[in-house]
Amino acid sequence: MNWTLAQLEAFVLSVKCGSFSAAARKLGRAQSRVSTAISNLEADLGFELFDRTAKLPVLTQHGEDMFVEAQAVLEQCQRLQSRALTVTTGEEIALTIAMDEAVPINTFESLIERVAQRFPLLKLTIINGSQDDIAQWVDEGKADMGILFYVKSFSDSLEFMSIGQFYHSLIVSPKHPLSKIESPTIDELNQYRQLVIRDRVGKNQAKALSANHWYIDSYYYITALVIRGLGWALVPDHLANSEWYTDEVIELSTENIPDPLLVEMGVVNRRDRAYGPVMEWIFLEIESMFKNRLKNE
Repeated sequence: MNWTLAQLEAFVLSVKCGSFSAAARKLGRAQSRVSTAISNLEADLGFELFDRTAKLPVLTQHGEDMFVEAQAVLEQCQRLQSRALTVTTGEEIALTIAMDEAVPINTFESLIERVAQRFPLLKLTIINGSQDDIAQWVDEGKADMGILFYVKSFSDSLEFMSIGQFYHSLIVSPKHPLSKIESPTIDELNQYRQLVIRDRVGKNQAKALSANHWYIDSYYYITALVIRGLGWALVPDHLANSEWYTDEVIELSTENIPDPLLVEMGVVNRRDRAYGPVMEWIFLEIESMFKNRLKNE
């Protein structure tokens, strides 16, 4: 078989974009080149990938199987290229880390302290965001790596490594009417304003349980408004239990909330971008930190 990576790329993009013409625009090529690449791929493989009898090409059963395999091949090629670049570039001079403002602060402050000790000449930049902001910054190259809560699938150019899971806690002010209800029902919660997290760019937000709700892009600002009695909220458990908010918020039972309250946290980086000894060391440190955290819980 003489198929090429360019053919696989044309095939995968045609599936993801929904048509040969859309894939051609994405690649900056003529549609005829994309169509020819896929036809040649089919000839090399010995079977059709698309059923072309419909208005738009539809994957055959063999095509669906090959789509999964083709994606895996291209992702592995990106990793290979990234590793090769690492060998030639060596240790990073500067590094930008984008962090969700609600990650466990003490844990990551300890990590940054160890980074300073291990790599004293590193020029480190830390920027804060939430959810889609961080993924977008990494995808656009404004950050080398991101530490964030996972809320939805990422761009194909990004790779996500899970490092731990956290539960959401239901919090209210001691002065709020809900504070007298240990296990509020959805109907009871719906009577009051909910403060809901969203990203700064406005593309993604958590699902609101109450018809009366505000969207806010910071868990800390949400908690500050909860303390003032302006509503109730679901926030990561480590934030609800922080010593900063002792006696200022009350944690209520979530047993009557049907939605999943587990949130996954992880590290995201670009597959095709080289990372050197510093980033590799940070990845391993983060993985080790959260393995130990889970053992101690």
